[in-house]
Amino acid sequence: MSELSLNNLLVVPLAPLVGSIVAGLFGGYIGRRPAHIVTILGVLISFIFSAMTLKAVAVDGASFNSTVYEWMTLGSLKMEVGFMVDGLTAMMMCVVTFVSLMVHIYTIGYMEEDPGYQRFFSYISLFTFSMLMLVMSNNLLQLFFGWEAVGLVSYLLIGFWFKKPTAIFANMKAFLVNRVGDFGFILGIGLLLAYTGTLNYTELFAKANELTALTLPKTDWALITVICICLFIGAMGKSAQFPLHVWLPDSMEGPTPISALIHAATMVTAGIFMVSRMSPLFELSDAALNFILVIGSITALFMGFLGIIQNDIKRVVAYSTLSQLGYMTVALGVSAYNVAVFHLMTHAFFKALLFLGAGSVIIGMHHDQDIRNMGGLWKRMPITWITSLLGNLALIGTPFFAGFYSKDSIIEAVHASHLPAANFAIFAVTAGVFITAFYSFRMYFLVFHGKEHFHHKPFPGEHDHHDDHGDHHHEPHESPWVVTAPLLLLAIPSVVIGFLAIEPMLFGDFFKGAIFVNHEAHHAMEELKHEFHGATAMALHGFTTLPFFLALGGVVTAFVFYLVAPQIPAFFARVLRPLIVIGENKYFMDWINENIFAAGARLLGRGFWKIGDVALIDGLLVNGSAKLVGLIGSVVRLFQTGYLYHYALVMILGVFALMTWFVFMQP
Repeated sequence: MSELSLNNLLVVPLAPLVGSIVAGLFGGYIGRRPAHIVTILGVLISFIFSAMTLKAVAVDGASFNSTVYEWMTLGSLKMEVGFMVDGLTAMMMCVVTFVSLMVHIYTIGYMEEDPGYQRFFSYISLFTFSMLMLVMSNNLLQLFFGWEAVGLVSYLLIGFWFKKPTAIFANMKAFLVNRVGDFGFILGIGLLLAYTGTLNYTELFAKANELTALTLPKTDWALITVICICLFIGAMGKSAQFPLHVWLPDSMEGPTPISALIHAATMVTAGIFMVSRMSPLFELSDAALNFILVIGSITALFMGFLGIIQNDIKRVVAYSTLSQLGYMTVALGVSAYNVAVFHLMTHAFFKALLFLGAGSVIIGMHHDQDIRNMGGLWKRMPITWITSLLGNLALIGTPFFAGFYSKDSIIEAVHASHLPAANFAIFAVTAGVFITAFYSFRMYFLVFHGKEHFHHKPFPGEHDHHDDHGDHHHEPHESPWVVTAPLLLLAIPSVVIGFLAIEPMLFGDFFKGAIFVNHEAHHAMEELKHEFHGATAMALHGFTTLPFFLALGGVVTAFVFYLVAPQIPAFFARVLRPLIVIGENKYFMDWINENIFAAGARLLGRGFWKIGDVALIDGLLVNGSAKLVGLIGSVVRLFQTGYLYHYALVMILGVFALMTWFVFMQP
C-alpha cells in the first residue's frame, strides 16, 4: 500500500485559505475580478489535488495517517495537526471541493451587484478551508477546530447582509443552536480523553473495547453509550436533527450560493461524516444506535411535512435538506454507515443543483422567492428548467438517477435491521418517499408550469415595485452562463454518480479501514450485499417496488392538485386549517425555544445577576468589604484626636490596667 504525498495533501486545504486571505485583506485594493479569480483558482487547485488523491486511494490503495505539526505536549497528551486520508476522506475532499468550485463560479453571476462581493468570496473560500480541515483530520482536536470553524464562517455567511434584521436574527439563532450541540460534542470528546488519554483516532479505536466494561462514575450508565450520545448531540446540532433543526430553515436569509454550499454538501453533512468516522465507537452501543435511529426517523418524516406548506422556493429546498439528513441519520442508526455516506455524496450534488437552480429562478424573477408568483418559466429559463427537473427526479429517487441508489439502499437497510426502533423508522422513510415527491413536484409545477403569475403577482413581496404601467418590464429571463454552467456540471453527477459508485462504495473495499461494522450484531449491510445483483438490475427492480409507486403517486398528486384542479388543495387548506397552523408555526418549536428555554435561561441569568453579581459579588464582597473598612476606620478615628493629653491619659490607663492584671492574676 503506497503512501500519499504530504505536500500534495497540504495543498488541498491551504490553496482555498490563501485565496480567502488575499480576497479578504486585499480585495478592496485589487478589485472584484482579481478577488474572484484568486479564490476560484485556489478552490480549483484544491479540487484537482483532491481528485488526484481520490484516484490514488481508489485505484492504487494509497493512504496517509500521520502528524503534520505538533502544537503542544501536556504530559503524555499530544495536541497535533494531522491528516488521515482513506476512502471516506478522499470522497469527502472531492465532494466539498467540487461543490465549492461550482458555488464560486455561480457567485460571480449571483452576487454581481452586491457591494460585499470580495468579502463574500473570502468567506466561502475560508469555509472550504475549514471543512477540508475537518474531514482530513486524524484526531479529535483538529476535528473540533474544523467543526467550530465551519460554524463561525456559517455565522458570517448567514448574516452576510448584516443590515437586514432577519439575517442577523438567523445567524445568531444558528450560532446559539449549534452551541447547544457543540456542548454535548465537547463533553463526548472530554470523556474520551479522560478514559483513553488520547485524541488520536487510531489510538482511540484501539482502546475502544476497554470502554465497554466501564460505567459513568456514580451511575450505572454504560460509559460508551454516554460518550456516543454526547458525540451524536454534536451531530444533531451541525446536521440539523430534531429538535436542534430550527436554525437551518431560517439560515435561508443568507445569499443563495451559501445555501448550496453550507446546507447541501458541507456543513450539515459534517455530523454524518463524524458519526461514520467514529463507527468503531458507535458499533459498541446499541442504545446509542437506537437513539440515532429514532431521531433520524422523526427528522425525515416531520420535516418533510413542513416542506409541503412552504411557499418560499428556498425554504422548500431547505426542508427537503432536513428530511434527507434524517434519511442519512436513519442509515447511521442501522449501522449502514456506507449507505449514509453514499447518500451524503449523491445528495450533495442534486441538492446543490436544486439550491443553485432556485437561485437562478430568483435572479430571473428579480428576487421574488414566492413560488405562487411564478409559473410557466420553462419557456423562458430552459436550462434552469431542465436541470431543476433532473435534480428533482434525483431527489425523489427515480430509478437510474443518483438519489435512487442511495435512498433505496437506506430503505432496504432499515428493513434488514432488527433494532427495536426499526418499525417506526420503516414507516418514516417509506412515507417520506411520497411526501418528498409531493412537495418537490409541487414546487416544480408551480414554478415552471401552469399559468404565468409574474405579470400580476397574487402575492407581491418587498421587492415588487409597481408603477403606473404595471410591472411588465420585469420579464423573467434565463440567467447568465456563470450561473447556468454550474447547473449543467452539477446535473451530470446528479444523474450518473449513483450508478457508477454504488458497487465500490457499498459492497466493495472503497471504505475498507475507514468504516467499521460489527456484522455479527448488525447485519443490514450483509443482507444488502446478498440482495445486490448490479446497478442496472437494482434500478430495473426499482420500477416494481413500493417506493417507486409512492414517488409516482406523489408526482401525480402534485400534478393534479396544482395544475389540473387547484380547488382541491384549497379545499384541504380549509379543512385541515388547524394542522396547517401547526405547520406554519413549525410545530411551535421556535415558540417553545423562545418562551420556555430562552425565558428560563433569561430567568436563570437574571437570578445569577441579581443574587450572584449584584447582591453577593458587588454588594457583599466588593461594596461590603469597602463599608467594613470604612466602619473600622471611623471607629479607629475616634482614638486619633491629635491631643497630647489624650494620648498621655491612654498611656496611664494602659499602665494601670496592666498593673491591675498582674496583681490579680498572680497565683
